Amino acid sequence: MTSEFTPAIGIDLGTTFSVLARLDDKGRPTTLVNAEGERSTPSVVLFDNDEVVVGREALKAMATEPTKVADGSKRDMGQRVYHKVINGKQYPPEVIAAFVLNKLRVDAISQIGPFSKVVITVPAYFDEVRRKATQDAGYMAGFEVMDIINEPTAAAIAFGFHQGFSRDHGSPDQTHRVMVYDLGGGTFDVTVMEITGSRYTTLATDGDVQLGGYDWDQRLVDLVAEAFIRQHFCDPREDPIAAGKLWRECEDAKRTLSTRPKASVPCDYRGFSSRIEITREQFEEATRDLVDRTRFTMCQTLKAAGLDWNDLDRVLLTGGSTRMPMVRAMVRQVSGKEPDTSVAADEAVAHGAALRAGLLLDKARGKPPAFHIRNVNSHSLGVVGLDPTTKRRRNGILIPRNTPIPVTAKRVFKTQKENQRSVLVEVVEGESASADECTTVGRCTIKNLPLHLPAGSPVEVQFHYSPNGRLKVRVNVPHADSEIETEFTRENSLPKEHLDGWRRYISGLEPTNYR
Repeated sequence: MTSEFTPAIGIDLGTTFSVLARLDDKGRPTTLVNAEGERSTPSVVLFDNDEVVVGREALKAMATEPTKVADGSKRDMGQRVYHKVINGKQYPPEVIAAFVLNKLRVDAISQIGPFSKVVITVPAYFDEVRRKATQDAGYMAGFEVMDIINEPTAAAIAFGFHQGFSRDHGSPDQTHRVMVYDLGGGTFDVTVMEITGSRYTTLATDGDVQLGGYDWDQRLVDLVAEAFIRQHFCDPREDPIAAGKLWRECEDAKRTLSTRPKASVPCDYRGFSSRIEITREQFEEATRDLVDRTRFTMCQTLKAAGLDWNDLDRVLLTGGSTRMPMVRAMVRQVSGKEPDTSVAADEAVAHGAALRAGLLLDKARGKPPAFHIRNVNSHSLGVVGLDPTTKRRRNGILIPRNTPIPVTAKRVFKTQKENQRSVLVEVVEGESASADECTTVGRCTIKNLPLHLPAGSPVEVQFHYSPNGRLKVRVNVPHADSEIETEFTRENSLPKEHLDGWRRYISGLEPTNYR
């Protein structure tokens, strides 16, 4: 397929569900259904001997074969291994995500033909390590990842498209200030944006990569289990199969409680059977602290943007978990505005990614961009140094959080002793002055420094933060006779040969072995 006909593909790689969208021949984003005819695919993988099953059937297997099922791998992105051993094996979380992405690829190819170029979304609050892992997942699935884009930004682009801001008749003079409240299955983001004509400018972003609908599900499981214990003096959460069945029932009950005042949850364990009635009031009381966490983040992000609630034109809701009445009531109460639900909660992020993919493909063809994006970084970026007084590891911040990107920054450090032959540069993300409380992005070692270099010789570290939140690091020693090359080694990233091996395996799976 020539580049002229390359489709614009965007993928929302979600914790619980994933969606693939494309631009149609008129440039409008549309969701592609999977092989089962569904608009979203559960981000769940079943490893059944030599067969890899992804999606709805894998989700069903959580209730009967939980030790063979991997779900929620997005929450483990950036870690060396997925938190659960599957069939006696440990998988990197990005490998599990790659199986999900490949399912989307295989299903889409059957409808639109071969393609490889995509844009994949990530939570705005993902750090650099998690972003790299997401790109690696796309590579292992057989894609060429043109870009990764923040989920709230993608939702805002989809909103702007439907409002006409991204087209010729969008008013270049009118500015809309929008807060995007994005509560998905496993992560939460808040982003404040200005939309002026076709320009999308992020003012501030914040979030929590360990907060989402999954946590509401867990609270509901606990409510039902505790009621079951009071009746039968045994805990269904102790058995993986009983716990898996209960989880599925509680997911359904959560959706019921969004439309009805109460739900009845069946629970069977050790020969005992009960139907536990949970009211919406009980559920909201049990999860009030979770809602309050999102409220706090909203207020902090608005403050970081330098705005008041009256400065916002609307609060845009996206992510399936925003359907819960408690969320909408809180947003309404704290902002004083009726929440905007004009974009499809489950599909807007993928649609925005497809629009971004279309923009990048147009740019490659020499066409003017339909819109422009300016983001900020979600975490401060720094270099570890030693405090000369306490000798403790400190975080020397080069790029503070919420700095508009792309951005380049540098900082000069000094050698600790005379004739020092090497320098270790450790890059971290985080707001704390203590390096031990920050996330290590990676390290690079500069070897073979010039002989007889005096103590206190300068070492210049330069960061370049790309618009997609990816990082390049360059280290320069001004007193060296020649430029010293160094390689930046990222924390917890798979080496290139492993990525290539997984790519050959995952993207080469036959449809008969990959359902």
